[in-house]
Amino acid sequence: METILGIKGKNFVMLAADCTQAHSIIAMKQDENKIHKISNNLAIATIGESGDTDQFTEYISKNIALYKMRNGYDLGPKAAAHFTRKNLADYLRSRTPYHVNMFVAGYDEKEGSELHYIDYLANAKSLNYGGQGYGGLFCASIFDRYHYPDITQDEAYEVLRKCVIEIQKRLIINLPNFKVAIIDKDGVKYLEDITSKNLS
Repeated sequence: METILGIKGKNFVMLAADCTQAHSIIAMKQDENKIHKISNNLAIATIGESGDTDQFTEYISKNIALYKMRNGYDLGPKAAAHFTRKNLADYLRSRTPYHVNMFVAGYDEKEGSELHYIDYLANAKSLNYGGQGYGGLFCASIFDRYHYPDITQDEAYEVLRKCVIEIQKRLIINLPNFKVAIIDKDGVKYLEDITSKNLS
């Protein structure tokens, strides 16, 4: 029922995630932040079982911080995505698998911007744009139509806005608030939330 979206530009990646925390048919809260800052130029958006998402994201975050302490430099976004995928694959083959879907997004001066799709079966793919969750099903055609390699930050935000409008119009589940973050050479920054109030 949750939704995360990601779009990559030439020198940035933008993520959007709904803020609804639900248990079965009950909405527990509407201000959950599902986009986690991992390092200066790396963020992960996660959806799935609520305990699993928190625990797995924390585990990845602390291990990437440990890597920096030991080696004196951060993992690049591509290496961080491979590390995350490998750990998810290892846990999948254990007695305690994590049910987590995510986007690993980051910016590196050498590699540029990176957006990686990873699902709970540890499938991983580098993308220019994508969505996960039921809401992501409505966004593929919007991304196809409006994304181009030199897309600007303002245009990317507008594309995400169009996606949220479509999700709120067509999905039976109520997802009123979406948190938006951008990762570029200046680090991870949160932009204005996309809400049902500022869409009208």
